[in-house]
Amino acid sequence: MSNMADQVRVRFAPSPTGHLHVGGARTALFNWLYARNRGGRFILRIEDTDLERSTEESYRGILEALKWLGLEWDEGPLAGGEYGPYFQSERRHLYREYAERLLSENKAYYCFCTPDDLCAMREELKRQGKDPMYTRKCRDLDAGIVAGRLKDGTPHVLRFKAPLGGETTFEDIVRGSVTFPNPQIDDFVIMKSDGYPTYNFAVVVDDSMMRISHVIRGEDHLSNTPKQIMLYHALESAVPSFAHVPLIMGADGSRLSKRHGATAVGQFTEDGYLPEALVNYLALLGWAYDDRTELFELDDLIAKFSLDKVSSKAAVFDYDKLQWMNAEYMKRRPLADKVGLVIPHLEAAGLVSSAVDDEGYAYIGRVVEVLGDRLKVAKQIPGLAGFFFKDTVEFEQQAGEKFLRRHYIGPAFKLLEERLRGLDPFDQTTIEPVMKGLVSEMGLKTGDLFQPVRVALTGSRHSPGIYDVMAVLGKDRVLARLEHARHTFT
Repeated sequence: MSNMADQVRVRFAPSPTGHLHVGGARTALFNWLYARNRGGRFILRIEDTDLERSTEESYRGILEALKWLGLEWDEGPLAGGEYGPYFQSERRHLYREYAERLLSENKAYYCFCTPDDLCAMREELKRQGKDPMYTRKCRDLDAGIVAGRLKDGTPHVLRFKAPLGGETTFEDIVRGSVTFPNPQIDDFVIMKSDGYPTYNFAVVVDDSMMRISHVIRGEDHLSNTPKQIMLYHALESAVPSFAHVPLIMGADGSRLSKRHGATAVGQFTEDGYLPEALVNYLALLGWAYDDRTELFELDDLIAKFSLDKVSSKAAVFDYDKLQWMNAEYMKRRPLADKVGLVIPHLEAAGLVSSAVDDEGYAYIGRVVEVLGDRLKVAKQIPGLAGFFFKDTVEFEQQAGEKFLRRHYIGPAFKLLEERLRGLDPFDQTTIEPVMKGLVSEMGLKTGDLFQPVRVALTGSRHSPGIYDVMAVLGKDRVLARLEHARHTFT
């Protein structure tokens, strides 16, 4: 366990080489919740030493995604802090200092092996049936040879002198006791030939200097842990506590990827998911307070979160469950919020103009109210309610043939048009008796009239309540669509 000061200090350290995906977001959330639960500090550090792939766009996107989720950081970019800089690209001098210290203490060494040398080593070891590790060829080179090659400018890296025997054991908060035999770990590189640190070295220097007390991260980093512990010991630095949380899988049991659906936080934002729903759902991927509670207010999550309730079993990302959860949070949102969420999706579908006036805004509000619980995610609005915004109806072929080819539809619709035309006001209270009266008069069952009317007005057999649909569409459009259906199918 950690020998550090009592204050909990955790960090999230993304690489700005792409979007923030749900796996990273879940890691950030667990760190943030743990810090808030324990009265600690949540640090954001940007691991941007991959110069070829790191971009300003990705960096900005990560910050925006974290802010959208509500995961504000206590130290890091834009927030500052006493342990900066918080970009690895600005900490190169620190890595060099620590690397030189390891060299001076004979805990690291120069390696001059070329890529071809390394490839030949691996192939020979494979031929012998051994693990393809570095053979430590340069570990004990004569000091004079090393000095000469450095003077000649021979390309080189720095390697850490890993222990040749024994084992590295640590107590993982999630997984329990974990042991790695030291002979299985080769003399790994800590500084590359371009002068930049490797991941394992940089993260230990940073976590040590930033006084990180707990490292909470995905279990894919488990194999890095013994190397990092070796480095902590070599630097005579306190070892943080580790908690390796389970990976997030798709429904097919493979690691979550784009083929399963949206994985980037930004895509969920664009699709109209609510941040509180995604946060709630991500919290339950690998953690559970009990077997029953699924909906948590943020304060509840903070109060109840603990690492001892994080499972070591893989978590499965269930898009249907997330959609259900989003629907639950949609119910709690004011109508004005819902309208604001759906307008971009209506615009993108070409159903409303980019400048919605007051009348249009009120109309969208009525549509959203009518949809009710059907609207689970904002992006569904064009598919659920497109007919409210179109001048003409696009009939589903099977629905039109099944419900509008019936022999009685022509006369029934003609009568209905005549009776609806005289209604004033045109709302549910006036529409209902007309519809029910016609059903009774013609000796029909309710569905024999209501379902054909639904298809005539919406093009589909599925919609909100027919009275609500008619009231929102308004008299003129209802009459025009009934007449159009009558002429098209009878």
